Amino acid sequence: MAGLFDLTGRTALITGSVRGIGFSLAEGLCAAGATVVVNGRKQAAVDEAVGKLQAKGYKARGAAFDVADEAAVVAAFDAFDKSGVEIDILINNAGIQFRKPMVELELADWQRVLDTNLTAAFIVGREAAKRMIARGRGGKIINIASLVSEAARATVAPYTAAKGGIKMLTRSMAAEWAKFNIQANSIGPGYILTEMNTALIENPEFDAWVKSSNPAGRWGRPDELAGTAVYLASDASNYVNGQIIYVDGGWLSVL
Repeated sequence: MAGLFDLTGRTALITGSVRGIGFSLAEGLCAAGATVVVNGRKQAAVDEAVGKLQAKGYKARGAAFDVADEAAVVAAFDAFDKSGVEIDILINNAGIQFRKPMVELELADWQRVLDTNLTAAFIVGREAAKRMIARGRGGKIINIASLVSEAARATVAPYTAAKGGIKMLTRSMAAEWAKFNIQANSIGPGYILTEMNTALIENPEFDAWVKSSNPAGRWGRPDELAGTAVYLASDASNYVNGQIIYVDGGWLSVL
């Protein structure tokens, strides 16, 4: 059974993995035996994250590029090809948040959130899948969805639209690429203690609401997503495709 979850010999690219959920996913996949390519926009942050993983004895390397820049993504994958790096596992984790009432929302801010949270997953996924198909041994794509893939909240319309799109993008990937032995699934985190959620965590009213509305009675930790990521990246999930697994403490199960 342990062999089903063994990622030894596989290489995973995790976008937006210099901190938060992405870095925890990197640690989890490294611990399962994978070599992880850490991604972020700033080289210094990427180097620091890679150093932390290597200090634990893990196999890691970095690739600094903006996932919302198509030319930069294509160039990064061309560089992987030239250096013999074959991405077997892709986790589309990079994302941003922008909170504002829709009547005050400017198109540029709407577009920026969709470009980073949804379009980037398509671009990076497309480049990864092209190579997975050409190599003929399949692969794993894991998109990071959200509770707002299912349930909306006020003031985060661009994020909600993007994460709803991630749900259907994941299903589209499964529909097109399953015949190539590529499994595309999503993880839907609940309210997680991350830097992106600092404003909410430090808001006493919102903090109390999260704890009272969630059957688990608490926020989740980034490391609590790693097991699901390893499962979806491994042979244990070879017949699981087009699904979202919500890691939310039971939040979506209650009214």
